[in-house]
Amino acid sequence: MTPPAHAVLPRRAAVVVFLAFAFAYFLSALVRAVTATLAPTLAQEFSLQASDLGLLAGGYFLGFAATQLPLGAWLDQHGPRKVALGFLGVAVAGSLVFSAATGFSGLLAGRVLCGAGVSACLMAPLTGYRRWFEPTAQLRANSWMLMTGSLGMVASTLPVQWALPLVGWRPLFWGLAVLIAVSMLVIAAAVPRWTAAAGGAPAKAGEGRPAAEAPAPHGGYAMVWRHPYFQRMAPLGFFCYGGMVAMQTLWAGPWMQRVAGYTALQAATGLFWINVSMLCAFWTWGLLNPWLQRRGLGADRLMTAGLPACLAVLLGIIVAGPGAGGGAWALFCVSCTFVSLSQPAVAMAFPQALAGRALSAYNLVIFAGVFVVQWGIGLAVDAFAAAGFSSTQSFQAAMAVYLACNASAYAWFVLRGRSHNVPQIATP
Repeated sequence: MTPPAHAVLPRRAAVVVFLAFAFAYFLSALVRAVTATLAPTLAQEFSLQASDLGLLAGGYFLGFAATQLPLGAWLDQHGPRKVALGFLGVAVAGSLVFSAATGFSGLLAGRVLCGAGVSACLMAPLTGYRRWFEPTAQLRANSWMLMTGSLGMVASTLPVQWALPLVGWRPLFWGLAVLIAVSMLVIAAAVPRWTAAAGGAPAKAGEGRPAAEAPAPHGGYAMVWRHPYFQRMAPLGFFCYGGMVAMQTLWAGPWMQRVAGYTALQAATGLFWINVSMLCAFWTWGLLNPWLQRRGLGADRLMTAGLPACLAVLLGIIVAGPGAGGGAWALFCVSCTFVSLSQPAVAMAFPQALAGRALSAYNLVIFAGVFVVQWGIGLAVDAFAAAGFSSTQSFQAAMAVYLACNASAYAWFVLRGRSHNVPQIATP
C-alpha cells in the first residue's frame, strides 16, 4: 500500500525509500567522479590539455547546474518519483553518448547529458525527506546519502583503474547505462507518489535563522533568492562546497601525478583512500547529527567552528607542494565536510512547499561553483605555466587563488551571521 503523500513514513517504508534513492545516487556519484581516474587515459587518447580536462569534468556540472531551477519547481509540483525517473532516462542517454565519442566534443556532450540526467539524484530524495522524514531523520538521511555518494566515488577509483586494462573505458559506460536503467525500475517500485503541497505550515528553522512563514507560490524563486539565510550561505556553497567536490572529483588526481610525482595507479589509490575517508566522515556525521542537534549544536555553529580547519589544511598543501600527496588531500576533503550541513539547514529554513526550490537553488549555487572551480583551476594552471612557472609552481599558484576565494566566502558567512543575528529556534 502506498503511504499517504503528506505523511511521515513509518520506519520500514522510510528505509526502503532511502535505499531506492541511495542506489541511484551511488551511480550518479560514480559517473561524476570517474573523470579523475580516466583523466590520464582520456588525455593520452584525445591529446587533452589541463584546461580541456577541467572543461570536460566541469561539463558534467554545467549540465547539472543548468537543470536546477526547473528541477526545483518540478519537484515541488510533481514529486521526487516522477522527476527522478524522467531525469535518469537522460543519464542513460548521456552514458551511451560518452561511450561512443570519437573526439572531445562527443566526450563533452556526453558529460553534459550525464550531469543533467543525474541532477535530480540528490535533490529528489532530499525534497521527499523534507515531507516524509522527521527533522532529525532528515539530517541523518542527508549525511548518509552523501556517504552513499562517497561509496560511488570509491567505486570510481581503484575498481575502475583495475577494470580499464580488462575491458576499456567505453564498455564501463555501457554498464553504467544498464545500471542506471535498473535504478529507475527500483525507484518506480519503491517511492510513493506525490501530491503538491498547498503551502502548509512553515518549517521550523535550524540554528540562527527565521523560518519562512508565507504560503509558497508555485513556480517562483524570488522568495528563495531574497531569503537572508540563503544569501548568507551562497558564497560558502559556491566556493567551499563546490570546491570540495572539484578537488575530490578532479584536481586531487592531477596534483598527485604532476606535483607529487605519483603514477596513474598510485593516484587512483590515493583517490580511493580520499573517497573512503569521505565515506567514513559522512557516516560519522549521520550518527552524530541527531545527538548534536539535541544539544543545541546546529549547522551554523558547527560550520563556523569547523571550516577554518579546511583553510589551514589547504594552506599546508600549497606550502608543502610535492610533499602533499593523497593523505593531505584526504584530510582537506574530510575537513570540508562541515559544509555539507548547509544543505539540510537551507531546506529546513523554508516551508515544505518551497523545499524543492530552495534545495535546487542552493544546489545550483554548489554545482555552478564546481564548474567554475574545476575549469578555473585548469585555466589558471595553464596561464601560470605560460607565464614561465614550473608545473609545481603553477598548481601551487592556482590553489592559492582558490584558497583566497574560500577564505572570502567563510568571512562573508561569519559576518552575515553577526549582522543578521536572531534568536535560535530549536529543531524538534
